[in-house]
Amino acid sequence: MKRGLLALCVALLALVAWVVFDNFADGVDTQASAVSGPATAELVAQGAYLARAGNCVSCHTAPGEVPYAGGRALATPFGTVYASNLTSDAATGLGHWNAQHFWRALHHGRSKDGHLLAPVFPYNHTSLITRADSDALFAFFQSLAPVARATPAHELRWPFGTQAAFAVWRSLYFKPTAFHADAQQSPEWNLGAYLVQGLGHCAACHSARDALGASGALDDLSGGVMPGVNWYAPSLLSVTETDLAHTPTAEIVRLLKTGQSSHAWVSGPMGEVVQNSTQYLRDDDLRAMATYLQSRAQQALRDSREPDPAAPSRKPSARSVANGAAVYKDHCAQCHGEQGQGKAEVYPALAGNRAVHMPNITNLVQTLTYGGFSPVTHVQPQPYGMPPFVLTLSDRDMADVLTHIRQQWGNQAPTVTEFDVSRVRVLQTH
Repeated sequence: MKRGLLALCVALLALVAWVVFDNFADGVDTQASAVSGPATAELVAQGAYLARAGNCVSCHTAPGEVPYAGGRALATPFGTVYASNLTSDAATGLGHWNAQHFWRALHHGRSKDGHLLAPVFPYNHTSLITRADSDALFAFFQSLAPVARATPAHELRWPFGTQAAFAVWRSLYFKPTAFHADAQQSPEWNLGAYLVQGLGHCAACHSARDALGASGALDDLSGGVMPGVNWYAPSLLSVTETDLAHTPTAEIVRLLKTGQSSHAWVSGPMGEVVQNSTQYLRDDDLRAMATYLQSRAQQALRDSREPDPAAPSRKPSARSVANGAAVYKDHCAQCHGEQGQGKAEVYPALAGNRAVHMPNITNLVQTLTYGGFSPVTHVQPQPYGMPPFVLTLSDRDMADVLTHIRQQWGNQAPTVTEFDVSRVRVLQTH
């Protein structure tokens, strides 16, 4: 009995020692200086561009506050995490950091004083960022005017906010990974892979998360519900959800540049990505991303036997048909057209719209409930908005009008029930 207990204690101590070593023995010498002399204007400009590519401003800016000064509340299933201040303020920002500290944060997920960062910061993706790009990013953040804004303490339920919990999570899910080009692919494909997997961290949204909040692999783009905000990030590999396999690369570039394409308009969190990030990227970088995404989708199509888009699973009742048509006429037709044709660059068409066809109705219910605006871009600097219907339409009304638009004008998608809408709206409030 004593021997068994002793063996168990030894095993536990060995496991703890391994977790500590795994998380803290990264070997980064933070006293060394990897950058010699003051940053050049070219390096700062490159860092500003990379910060755009990584959409750093969206998370690291509280609503109505100075860009990059942190403080934005990021909801998770475990509580709230607050984004840090990236300006050059010495007391509350990066003013006392050096390039080694910043590299360690990106590549190893550890802060200046060595503590483990909350995995809301996607350091599994930023670990792919090259040292040259890391130094450029750091030069840009150091060039920002200091803003004295202390980052609020995270409000995570115990034990999820403890360093011990972060260490266990990291040992289970995180390993610093440098980007390695695929010799079998073109330079453009590899550039796209670097931008999508690393700076763009697309899989952080476009993959499902498990019970401990871990997403899939760095290149997992199979779609999933975004915890905390309850939007569905569609699969970028699926014919039935985004159909990038058959979408011309020019149309993918157009969607990333403007938020609009022939059969899709961005909404929700992706609108923020377009508005703050992808619309500012160079066309060659956008083409590289489009090339990579299209290639991945085409490979997924070859490897799978994805079923054809689902036909309506059951016919709606006569009551539902009549109510859906009436709600559409009263609240939707004026903007989206009597035939769901929309208006170019103003209101999205609903006929043939991929978001309308998706089996997952989360985004449709979110849009009906809260309304919203398309992203502000050079194409549409003052976009028209959609009003919220949270106080206007019942769950039954929403189900009926969604069924209407999903089964009209050539659209063929499953019927939406009142229970389907209610389930999404319950998640919206939690």
